Amino acid sequence: MGTTFLMAIALMLIIEGLLPFLAPNAWRETFRRIMLLKDGQIRFFGLTSMLVGVLLLLLARG
Repeated sequence: MGTTFLMAIALMLIIEGLLPFLAPNAWRETFRRIMLLKDGQIRFFGLTSMLVGVLLLLLARG
């Protein structure tokens, strides 16, 4: 399980690094827009992301 976890973290870091590497201006603009959101909106986005992740894990496990 440890190896799988490390691979998942590595894949997440690779995916997270794509936008700032390929389009730094778009990445900066995205963060500027995020700074304008209210805490509740950011929390909703985080919760939605976690739920989608859990659903994808459940689908992948079959």
